[in-house]
Amino acid sequence: MPETCTVQLNIQLPQHIAQLAEEVQVADPDFLSRLVLYGLTRKTVYEHLATRGRNATAPAEGSSAVI
Repeated sequence: MPETCTVQLNIQLPQHIAQLAEEVQVADPDFLSRLVLYGLTRKTVYEHLATRGRNATAPAEGSSAVI
């Protein structure tokens, strides 16, 4: 497993969602940690693929693409 470190995040959430997050943090802090990690990983992968898609070049004229 990669080396990890603790970070403090301060975010603004709607009050209802903030209360739910606090309840989950008390009941199962590991779940909340995994949930945040999942969300950040998903965002990172999406941004990487979106950037890669923007940088892709169209096939040169006269060439054909196999689908």
